[in-house]
Amino acid sequence: MTGNRAVVYKGPGRVAVEATEYPDLVLKDGPGVNPLNVGRKCEHGVILKVVSTNICGSDQHMVRGRTTAPEGLVLGHEITGEVVEVGRDVEFIHKGDLVSVPFNIACGRCTNCKHGDTHICLHVNPDRPGSAYGYVDMGGWVGGQAEYVMVPYADFQLLKFPDKEQAMAKILDLTMLSDIFPTGFHGAVTAGVTIGSTVYVAGAGPVGLAAAHSAQLLGASVVIVGDLNEQRLAQARSFGCETVNLSEHDDLGEQIEQILGLPEVDCAIDCVGFEAHGHGHVHTEAPATVLNTMMQITRAGGKLGIPGLYVTGDPGATDEDAKVGSLKIRIGLGWAKAHSFTTGQTPVMRYHRQLMNAILSGRAAIAKAVNATVISLYEAPAGYQEFNDGVARKFVLDPHGLINR
Repeated sequence: MTGNRAVVYKGPGRVAVEATEYPDLVLKDGPGVNPLNVGRKCEHGVILKVVSTNICGSDQHMVRGRTTAPEGLVLGHEITGEVVEVGRDVEFIHKGDLVSVPFNIACGRCTNCKHGDTHICLHVNPDRPGSAYGYVDMGGWVGGQAEYVMVPYADFQLLKFPDKEQAMAKILDLTMLSDIFPTGFHGAVTAGVTIGSTVYVAGAGPVGLAAAHSAQLLGASVVIVGDLNEQRLAQARSFGCETVNLSEHDDLGEQIEQILGLPEVDCAIDCVGFEAHGHGHVHTEAPATVLNTMMQITRAGGKLGIPGLYVTGDPGATDEDAKVGSLKIRIGLGWAKAHSFTTGQTPVMRYHRQLMNAILSGRAAIAKAVNATVISLYEAPAGYQEFNDGVARKFVLDPHGLINR
């Protein structure tokens, strides 16, 4: 039996790499594991040797102490790995396969899964629909920022790469299939991006950059990215986006008019979520800012894609309402303009195979768009700190030193 090491949440602002238990095909008790999931047998699962696993902005919310995540939680829901052990009930996935793991955990048997809504599976989280690895209130499935991880429902969920050598040559792109590329793409699709669309993307973090690249793939004529961080905006400009520095401008509509000739766009995508700040030289946290601004600058009849994270429990919120996810949203404005809104986790399986093919064919260059940067598992604490400080990089952890840097 080999050992295991993983990135563990140690309280607000702190993570550490610690020795943890080697995974088994049963969900054991531990920090964040739902009591009703303890002892859950997973003969339909596999054990993966993790090839790559990424630091996500959603992880960062927990590490900042902005959720109810317990100390000791093993982090990580963006996982790519090699199968090293196969459960008794697995038929189509084999030892040695290199696979991408959707961050949603889905059984493939419930009504929602059968409808393709794998982000709100009814069987994997006793408290609510939907589940994920290493994430607060998501059923307690152990995270994958580790050397090894258990993945349930393998036949249904896992995306096998057709050629391991080809996949390893493009692993920095393919590692984004577990979350941010499908998430950004889902944001663009649900915002209605199509040939010739003008698009506003709120946020130039990795998901925002993935949404901007996705909008380009879908045929947008102009993609405008707004953020408070000039370094991240420079990254957006590096692959052809227009940008607005929101720390320098209060009136987003005016800035859009300077770019497009009119103060509105066809589509808007929220890639910021509940830790949003207001605009201008002096800006403070204002969690409804992005949603309200998008309604202002999106044309009547337009759509808003909202992959940005909103939570039902935020102990660090600005007021009592926001602590339970109640925000001051101008729903009357959205109603008057007949806007459509799509929220929630992304159903990764709806998109990951097509996006894999776009990567393997050279059509998509997501690693370049998000500035993928490889670090070792032991460098994870420094990576979290740099990411929190606003660096324009997407950190990819390489637990076994398998990635050619």
